[in-house]
Amino acid sequence: MLDQIKTIKGYKLNTLDGEIGKIKEFYFDDQYWAIRYLVGDTGNWLTDRQVLISPHALTGVNKDAQVINVNLTKKQIQNSPSISSDEAVSRQFEEKYYDYYAWPYYWSGPYIWGYYPYPYPHVMRNSEERPKSNLGGKKWGPHLRSSGVVIGFAIQAKDGEIGHVEDFIIDDKTWAIRYLIVDTPNSKAGKMVLVSPQWIKRVSWKESAVFVNLSRATIT
Repeated sequence: MLDQIKTIKGYKLNTLDGEIGKIKEFYFDDQYWAIRYLVGDTGNWLTDRQVLISPHALTGVNKDAQVINVNLTKKQIQNSPSISSDEAVSRQFEEKYYDYYAWPYYWSGPYIWGYYPYPYPHVMRNSEERPKSNLGGKKWGPHLRSSGVVIGFAIQAKDGEIGHVEDFIIDDKTWAIRYLIVDTPNSKAGKMVLVSPQWIKRVSWKESAVFVNLSRATIT
């Protein structure tokens, strides 16, 4: 099912032994355009670190109750590799994180989730069966970005700016980003339009802009 990020932001995170807080942010991969982590606001619990939940751990989204169910215990999350709240998520951290949970690496394999088209909490639980990382000791930074930072980025068409990113539409089964919602207040149409990640040429973090390989007329 398709959801807007702003809609599910604030949903409760319910683990196997109780609630741990609410979703405050998302990290997405700007290469495959997929949500890689939900970031939890845990209140007074684990306040000195980012609490990252991979879609591999998610078992369902309950829109009526505004809850996302997590197939982990509080102790598992507490004992997982930690990263400070002001630190970038590196590939080195991700390797430790994925090794801890014995999940398949999403960066190894042909699909959006590595060797799988969907994230599942039960796949490849035996670490000896898991494909090895292709990092090879290199300190390579992943394409992880904060959805909150990108919201507001300008959309640059081939012939000029057309608006800004208003929100994302995601598939809560694959956790892929299907569309960017773009506000085009200065266009003749003056409306919200959808932009597929397939149309995006590049994202410039320095310029705070998303470059789309289409004309303004085509987008609107």
